[in-house]
Amino acid sequence: MQFFKLTKDTGLKITEFNSNFYLSKIIQSNQPVKISCMHLGENGIIGLHQATTPQLFLIINGKGLVKGKNGNIVEVNSGSAVFWDKNEWHETRTEDGLIAIAIESEDIDCSILNPL
Repeated sequence: MQFFKLTKDTGLKITEFNSNFYLSKIIQSNQPVKISCMHLGENGIIGLHQATTPQLFLIINGKGLVKGKNGNIVEVNSGSAVFWDKNEWHETRTEDGLIAIAIESEDIDCSILNPL
């Protein structure tokens, strides 16, 4: 399990076309990619299971706890990203709710993210 934080400090400032924002690249892949949005309500849980493919999990709203293969539990919140390898055991739970985007592909390259 690897952890990343998406902030403007790790992004590129975009000013073209009268723009004023920061762009943080997330993944690169040469294989098909599945992207899903997950809504966990109050006391929501994605039960302990193995990742069927490498998976990047981006928390876009709320906070929760993720557990990895070693049983270590880490708090995540908006702007956090977690990467699990194929077959890696993991679980996500939340007391207050969270929304996350899951990106799954056999060929995820997270090297463009800044690890915590």
